[in-house]
Amino acid sequence: MKKILVALLFAPLMALASSAALHLDKWPGSVADKPALQNGAKLFVNYCLNCHGASYMRYNRLTELGLTEEQVKDNLMFTAEKIGEQMRVAARTDEQKQWFGAAPPDLTVIARARASEHGSGADWLYTYLRQFYRDDKRPTGWNNVVFDNVGMPHILWQLQGQQVLNHETHKLELAVPGTLSPKEYDQAISDLVGFLVWMGEPMQEQRKQLGIIVLLFLGVLFVLAYALKKNYWKDVK
Repeated sequence: MKKILVALLFAPLMALASSAALHLDKWPGSVADKPALQNGAKLFVNYCLNCHGASYMRYNRLTELGLTEEQVKDNLMFTAEKIGEQMRVAARTDEQKQWFGAAPPDLTVIARARASEHGSGADWLYTYLRQFYRDDKRPTGWNNVVFDNVGMPHILWQLQGQQVLNHETHKLELAVPGTLSPKEYDQAISDLVGFLVWMGEPMQEQRKQLGIIVLLFLGVLFVLAYALKKNYWKDVK
């Protein structure tokens, strides 16, 4: 019993030390870059939406990225018939549990969920999606430096190629090139992460702009209030 209590006491410290050792690359993108978000949406529906849903997002909201409804219908709607439908995964939950052992998580707010665990969700996703490597010991044939013994296969391997882990240097090396160069792949992942971040809070840019307007208004109001106070108290000694 005493050993259990000691383990529970030091568990948070051990978890903190583990997360501190994890190096995350800085996500270079921005949710204000509409063309990048459009490319991220294309990558998401072509690669991620096969297994992961985004059930809190509707297709018609993609028009906020600068796309028309016709463009969304013709290029991005593969799992729905109406523009107002949710971005649900095509496979059924019971089928996914049978195939993978557990249903893949919904990705609508994945960036915000990872942010609560690892500081920056965008940085975590940007690093994670670039750190897959071949591992024959894993059922899927893939492993990940950021998420050890990950159950998810590397769905973007054709774009990135196949990386291997050098056990002497503990660094990843590109063994088989993909259809994209490393620089092009990093940019594609940046676009995909941008779309995931945008999905978690589509109104974040408007919120920031509104915050600046409110602060400016409060600044002007403070000047007027201070001038009024000076005028009221000018005869008081």
